[in-house]
Amino acid sequence: MYAITTKDAPKPEGTYSQGTSAARFVFVSGQLPIEPASGKLVPGGIGQQTARCIRNVEAVLRELELGLADVTKTTIYLTSLGELEQADEVYAERFPKPAPARSCVEVGALPHGARVMVEAIACR
Repeated sequence: MYAITTKDAPKPEGTYSQGTSAARFVFVSGQLPIEPASGKLVPGGIGQQTARCIRNVEAVLRELELGLADVTKTTIYLTSLGELEQADEVYAERFPKPAPARSCVEVGALPHGARVMVEAIACR
């Protein structure tokens, strides 16, 4: 197993890696809408937060010369499924067709007061 670390995504708080690689698979930990340079939650609504999460996923993948086209599965965690349509608009703009398999889960809360978190599995 290979741990992935990049300065272009927020540093992990706790005992986990930004991502790991095992054989052909890359597992990107849940990425919050945190701006890496400031370490702060991005301002704006669910659209801006979703876009930042996806950019953070891209940053981790880029360390292994992969991109969103290599993603096979995502999980989106939302504090309100009522915001899924708005998050999905951003998601559809960023992920190429055919879109990866996806699960959406409503959660009670996310760290730093975030409204969304995105994790991904990619294949080389």
